[in-house]
Amino acid sequence: MTVRSSSSDASGKAGASRAAAHPAAVGRTIAPVVAGLVLVLLVLTVVRLPWAGDLGMHAATVQRLRHSPLDPGNPLVDADITSPYYSPWMLLLGGLARMTGLGVFVILRVAAVAGLVLLVTGVWRYVRTLSAHPAAPALALLSLLLLWGTTPFLWSGFPGLHSLALTMAYPSTFTLGLAFHFWAWLTGAVRGPATRWGVWPGLGVLWAVILLCHQFSGVVASVGAVATLVAARAGRGVWPRVAVAWAVGVVVLWAWPYYDFFALFGAAGAGLEPVHRVLYEDPVARYGLVLLGVPALVVRWRRDHRDALVVFFVLGALIAVAGWVSGHYAWGRALPAAVIPAQLAAALAVVGAGPAMVGAGRRWASGAWAVLLAGGLLVGAWAQSGAVGYVVPRGALPGVVAERYRVPWTGYRWITPWVRYGDVVMAEGRAARQIPAYGPYTVAPGYPDFFLPDEERRTAVTGTYFAEGTAEAVRRGVEREYGVRWVVDRRGVLAGTGLREVARGPEGQVLYAVP
Repeated sequence: MTVRSSSSDASGKAGASRAAAHPAAVGRTIAPVVAGLVLVLLVLTVVRLPWAGDLGMHAATVQRLRHSPLDPGNPLVDADITSPYYSPWMLLLGGLARMTGLGVFVILRVAAVAGLVLLVTGVWRYVRTLSAHPAAPALALLSLLLLWGTTPFLWSGFPGLHSLALTMAYPSTFTLGLAFHFWAWLTGAVRGPATRWGVWPGLGVLWAVILLCHQFSGVVASVGAVATLVAARAGRGVWPRVAVAWAVGVVVLWAWPYYDFFALFGAAGAGLEPVHRVLYEDPVARYGLVLLGVPALVVRWRRDHRDALVVFFVLGALIAVAGWVSGHYAWGRALPAAVIPAQLAAALAVVGAGPAMVGAGRRWASGAWAVLLAGGLLVGAWAQSGAVGYVVPRGALPGVVAERYRVPWTGYRWITPWVRYGDVVMAEGRAARQIPAYGPYTVAPGYPDFFLPDEERRTAVTGTYFAEGTAEAVRRGVEREYGVRWVVDRRGVLAGTGLREVARGPEGQVLYAVP
């Protein structure tokens, strides 16, 4: 009886152990497979390179650097002024286009692949500093892409799946990938017993490059760096090295020849705030699933009040809240500094990264987290399922998925047989945001440009030109003043005004030649 009882008891314990370990085993096998499928979807999206948002701005930047790398001028309008879009990354892409002769949109596909590779490898490296569990990087990547809200939020620097499908070629994706690598490198540096001084100037250069390439993502990277230093409880010997890194970074920012980085602090103001107010609208619908990470952060805080993800989250949340309270809505671009650590905490809770519990309690907690995270990821995947439409024809999508699909913009390649590089085109609305991608300029910039001193006048003149009832003499004067050679009319207000019709494009648009 004793032998049978012991054997039965041992068998029962083994079965319980296997059952309790099941969530981790499932995560180890399933999470990488699902993450791989999501990455395949993103890679296939690169082939199409859907255009919705700021892609034209970045294409125009590559165009200018390709044709004149030393003195590119403004990317959107024919003006010899600097632009914060001329970053080290865009300079590299422009140089690649110049050397290879590849088209701008091919170069942007290269940028998208590079950005995606940097992001994935950066997440892997940084998560490895937080957990050694095999499933941790894949779970973290899935959380980063899917754990947002029930409504997809499409904004650069906010790497939800649907958003990333549209912004992979943007500098923000490349920069966020660099930020993860930066955090991983910094974590290794502060944890090292005797870090060599040579590492720190490199960290300073990388920090500066991140800020130059995408200033808002640079803020997120800086917040993460501060959290890393706070969590490391670095001794006095580390702070002189940190000061060296900071000084080197400031020198690089000051020496960058393409634009004055420090002038951006005074260039913001009222123009940025209305654009970014939307970041604070419908927070539950856009960020509600991130709340799954808050209990995980609380657990981490109870174990260590200076946990890196906890400090990261608190600092990011404080900046975002301060932006809302003060009306500086552009500060909402720091929201990823609160979202990302919460997403990572939710993922790491499943694999029990850093818990004090052991045995059955730990396994039970990991299993519970696994169920919660799986549910959140499924809801997030459903919310962002419209991204599948960039790979699968829209007609093949189920109706409920097609409703979540954002139709890409139609391009302006149809004007290129007549309009040449450097020509000035009078255009408004979306046309002004897209036409510079092919090489021409517009009169008014399609995006806010705080370095352009006559931006307001250019915008006002464009509005007057397309206003019904404007005298033809006024239009001819505008054409002469800005060297306008072509006009794209999207609203049909210029029919019969003496302009020569050259071609018709999608949605009733008309290309006119200026006499």
